[in-house]
Amino acid sequence: MDFIRQIENTFLKKGAPTFRVGDTVDVHYRIFEGEKERVQVFTGTVIAFKSQGIRRAFIVRRLVQGEGVERTFPLHSPRVSDVVVRRRGEVRRAKLFYLRKRVGKATKVKEKLTPGASRIAEEPSSSSPAPAAPPAPPTVERQPAAAVRAR
Repeated sequence: MDFIRQIENTFLKKGAPTFRVGDTVDVHYRIFEGEKERVQVFTGTVIAFKSQGIRRAFIVRRLVQGEGVERTFPLHSPRVSDVVVRRRGEVRRAKLFYLRKRVGKATKVKEKLTPGASRIAEEPSSSSPAPAAPPAPPTVERQPAAAVRAR
C-alpha cells in the first residue's frame, strides 16, 4: 500500500491552490474542441471535497438563470489549469449540501474577513514605518465683519 502511495505522490500537482469549503472560486478548465484548445472559467461556491491524494476532487455549485449547476473537478487533473479564490467563505460544515435547497440570496455564504482587511485602524507596530501625518486643512482668510457689511 505504501508503494502505491509513493507512485501517486509523483503525479500530484506541485503548488496546488489552497482553498476551503465555502470559498467562491474561479476554476480554469481546459476544453478541447476538435483540434482547438481553450480555457473555460467556471465560477461558483465550493460545497464539498471528496477523497484524498491524487483522487482528491471538489464540487463547485453556481446558479445559472435560477437553476443550480454543480460540477466536480479533480484537483490534480492536468485539465484544471488554475483555481483562483475570489472570496473566502466562513462556514462551520465540511459539506454544504443544504445550499441545494436554497434559491437566490439564501445561497450566499457569509464572507470571512481576514485580520488585515478590517476597516478599523490598527495601532502601528515598531517594525512597520510610521504612517504619514494627514495634510493640514486649507486656511481660509476671514474678512473683518465691517468689510462684509459694506458690500
